[in-house]
Amino acid sequence: MHMVAASVSISTNDPINAKILAVSEDQLQGFQRDPLGEIARQSGIELSVVIERIQAMLRSGTIRRVRQTLLATNLAQGALVAWQVPTEKLETAFDYMFQRDPFSGHVVIRTTDTVTAGSKYRLWTTVKVPQGFSMTKHCEFLCQQTGAEKFLLLPAKKLFALGVGHVRRRGLEPGSRAEVPAEVTDVSVVTLDETEWQVLVALKREFTPEELVADIWAARAKEATVPLDTFLEIADNLNRRKIIGRFSTFLEHVKPVANGEAVTRYNALFHWAVPPGREIDAGREIGRHHIMTHAYWREGGPEFHHVNVMGVAHGTDKTVLLAHKSAIDEHLKETGIPVSYTNVFWGGRSEIKPSEISPFAYREWCRTVGLKL
Repeated sequence: MHMVAASVSISTNDPINAKILAVSEDQLQGFQRDPLGEIARQSGIELSVVIERIQAMLRSGTIRRVRQTLLATNLAQGALVAWQVPTEKLETAFDYMFQRDPFSGHVVIRTTDTVTAGSKYRLWTTVKVPQGFSMTKHCEFLCQQTGAEKFLLLPAKKLFALGVGHVRRRGLEPGSRAEVPAEVTDVSVVTLDETEWQVLVALKREFTPEELVADIWAARAKEATVPLDTFLEIADNLNRRKIIGRFSTFLEHVKPVANGEAVTRYNALFHWAVPPGREIDAGREIGRHHIMTHAYWREGGPEFHHVNVMGVAHGTDKTVLLAHKSAIDEHLKETGIPVSYTNVFWGGRSEIKPSEISPFAYREWCRTVGLKL
């Protein structure tokens, strides 16, 4: 048995793995009752092979996690947070956010090619605080713990793109875009009852390799202490209420994996300032470009030259990413959307983990760290 597992390719360049990942990274939108079967159907690869390959890539670290994602912006207040941290405390602040704050998700140290007032904000994180709690209070606590001097909350007002398909995006031509502008997703918080939270908590937990089986939700229904039919019905209902994101296999972004491959080398946070009132138009035009993994309307304020549309793109070549950015800039110009300021914040050290969003977990964390509610 061990001999067979050892001979299974874990490379993202392997043709079978590439077919699987092109689907499994970001094509399974919403809640799927049979996600692995759906990957098999869309990729044309037999189910047993799909399971074997994903298990092998997960065990080796090529895939860093397999999970059902949530549209957490609809469950908890969320924001991109820019932190001003003294240089000598930057690495320890990074470690604290990544290792000791379950409510911080993406943690990235960024630099800019062009120095501006915003360049002082080197540490960027995403923070989600469950309903009924204060994001400002949470970030003030993080400042006390890390020595950060200042933070800016940049909550999303609208979403235009969300889908991290690195394998699918390889070889994209700069300017490659959808035939129509991106859809606009509203950010509105939904309230859940206790049973729905039980199902959600079980639903979103990462899968171990051993849990990747054909009847994938049966064990999770037991964990949520509800019958499987009830579990599936509640999950379908949460999906209709726009709480479920996608079923996804996440690749390691920048760090080389077991066989030395790096899936991407650069992650770039693009900033654009467009005239007030044109944010949605600009976001839809930026979000339709296939290179964009994220695109949002966020208000940067004066320190960021009143930036109001931000987006993230990943790639293995900096010049190619800049060519993609130039193509987007040119497209905005052609569509009559003026840009008064733009910049690129390049990601250096980065770690990504799912943000905890359960109010039960938040109360318990506050109790253990001594944060008074």
